[in-house]
Amino acid sequence: MTDTAAFYAAIDGTWPAAKVTRAGSWAIRDGQGGGKRVSAATAEGPVAASDLGAAEAAMRDIGQTPLFMVRQDEDALDHLLDAHGYTIVDPTNGYIAPVAILTDIPIPRVTAFSIWEPLAIMEDIWAAGGIGPARLAVMHRTKTKTAILARHKDKPAGTAFAAIHDGIAMVHAVEVLAYQRRQGVAQWIMRRAAFWAAENGADRIAVLTTAANGPANALYRGLGFRQVCGYHYRTAPENT
Repeated sequence: MTDTAAFYAAIDGTWPAAKVTRAGSWAIRDGQGGGKRVSAATAEGPVAASDLGAAEAAMRDIGQTPLFMVRQDEDALDHLLDAHGYTIVDPTNGYIAPVAILTDIPIPRVTAFSIWEPLAIMEDIWAAGGIGPARLAVMHRTKTKTAILARHKDKPAGTAFAAIHDGIAMVHAVEVLAYQRRQGVAQWIMRRAAFWAAENGADRIAVLTTAANGPANALYRGLGFRQVCGYHYRTAPENT
């Protein structure tokens, strides 16, 4: 059983901000253009309306529009931000499974490979999905990591990134080329990531997807993942 605290720690450990500082009870992430996950502030203790300004100022000081991640059971924070005009963005589901349930069948030859550093074709696939240099920089900041290249019908089909934190292998940046979708490519990506995870000492595998992504949610549930937690962002009024 993985508790929510361990899951959230794995998010930070496998998709790290360039820098994390403190402003009172807030953790302020410097994402350097790497997306919301590495740029959102989180409450690391009780906060009140009088504390909000410190977080906003700290984010503006590093050139970021105020953005907060609201994790499961942080209802008081959610109400506080709502009262100050912050709007919800990207509700996200967090899934986890034992590695063993994805290593029960062999991966067909030349279907999916674990490769680090990423090949140019993998970077091209990510770029087609909006995953550019700033997010690639996030990947390079991690320690135990790999990338997955999937092929279908003898052509590159998809890619993903995986890293390990405290026994949890988390898969990020899953991207399948549009014309290669609905062919089982993402399933083989996840299975290859699980084999890599087992080889590197992880016993659990995790993944994140937005609640609105119906196909991805169905895929992970179908593979035996269970939802363990979730979060959403609240973005500043001037960013809406």
